[in-house]
Amino acid sequence: MMFSYTELFVIIAVAIVAGGIVSIVLARTARHPANNAPVPQEPIALLFDGGVLHHATQRALSTFAIFPGIHGWNDLRLALLDRFPDFPEYIVSGASGHIAMSAKDGDNPGMLRIDWRDSLCWVDIAETGAPALTNDARLAMICCDVMNEAAWEIQADGRIGWRNAACNDLLRRLDESALAALTETATARIPERIATNDAEDARDWYRLTDHQAGDVRLRMAHRITANVNAENAQRQLVQTIAKTFAHLSAGLAIFDRQGKLNIFNPALVDLTGLPPHFLANQPDILSFFDQLRENRNMPEPKSYRTWRQDIALLITAAADGQYSETWSLEDGRTFSVKGRPHHDGAIAFMIEDITADVSLSRNFRTEVAQYEAILDATDDALVVFSATGILTFCNRSYKDLWGQDPESAFADVTIGDSLQAWTKGLSGNTHRDEISAFVFTVGQRKERELTLVRRGKPNLTCTLVPIMADATLIRFSAARQARSVTRAELAQAR
Repeated sequence: MMFSYTELFVIIAVAIVAGGIVSIVLARTARHPANNAPVPQEPIALLFDGGVLHHATQRALSTFAIFPGIHGWNDLRLALLDRFPDFPEYIVSGASGHIAMSAKDGDNPGMLRIDWRDSLCWVDIAETGAPALTNDARLAMICCDVMNEAAWEIQADGRIGWRNAACNDLLRRLDESALAALTETATARIPERIATNDAEDARDWYRLTDHQAGDVRLRMAHRITANVNAENAQRQLVQTIAKTFAHLSAGLAIFDRQGKLNIFNPALVDLTGLPPHFLANQPDILSFFDQLRENRNMPEPKSYRTWRQDIALLITAAADGQYSETWSLEDGRTFSVKGRPHHDGAIAFMIEDITADVSLSRNFRTEVAQYEAILDATDDALVVFSATGILTFCNRSYKDLWGQDPESAFADVTIGDSLQAWTKGLSGNTHRDEISAFVFTVGQRKERELTLVRRGKPNLTCTLVPIMADATLIRFSAARQARSVTRAELAQAR
């Protein structure tokens, strides 16, 4: 079959165009594989130099949560020991060689190869069933590894699975008893606190918590060394305060901000008769005062219906620092009770037995009243001035003589006020300056006697007597009359 030149040219042109189209399609297919074509995963490979991780693929870093320059051979061994029990404990160095081993976990098969030369060691893991980590999972593992809190996974058999760098540091510092708590599967038996086995002054304390997320059980160790040290310091302070309060004769009861008895001293037991075990159980304020009432160690309430209200008002007054009362008990004792606000919302009550003081004060007032009655019965007018010239005492005869009543005066009566009242009824020399100078003289003085001439009335003898504390007693008495001497008395005197 013969073709013309024109037809032959057309056939060649069509072949060239078709070949170009096929080439373009093949090139695009090579650059962009089909979506269902498998994408090869990044290998798990690690390079160690002298036992320290020097380099690793991104997949290896995210799988084992390790970082170059920070983690070492033992970190990888602990992570692979469950799948590869024959993983060497120490990195092989010197000369060159290789080791290959298969995973013992049938659900997650794989091969591991170790190659070494001098100080360099390569670890390659070929896994067939391990899924690649997502970006969220990789980020979570990195965050867990860089945080300060120790975190680790508790496997079903009680062993530690994954763990972060802080956990590795914690494992190196715990003793055997504390290590057992890290893998305890029963949450109820986890101790509240564990401590490292460092020196006593450098001991660190941790609190364990569990977090269950599906089949994964994560345990964390929160460092609470600062809290424990603060609690110990507070406990020592409380003990010191308690020892100090133990020597007080007054009973002390301090209630915390929740109203629970926090501190009390032995004197409180002696004064109130409350059982020590009752106080040791930290009763609240209402129970405390209820027990005081039951023991007859506080005044009986006027009305039991308002008893709780009265106690509430008492607590409010104590919180404001305004409660101060004297309790007279049925057995004759007298208590002084004061309530004061304490630190951090606490309230402190102090109970003091003032029976002796009250009795002494009563006896003293009785004696003073007796002495005042005796002085009031005296005919001589008596008045006492202090060293500063203030009238401090006068008897009834003085009030009747000069018409002065210092008790009804608005201000203190002075020696100047008294001299002004005296001179109104005197004539001649009133001895005003002499009396004033004697009252204000400090130090040793001698008793003096002056005669005061009154208008139309008998003269008075004014006796100035120094008494204790530089005070002055002035006594006004009737002037002694001169008596004529008989010749017999005069002859006898000669």
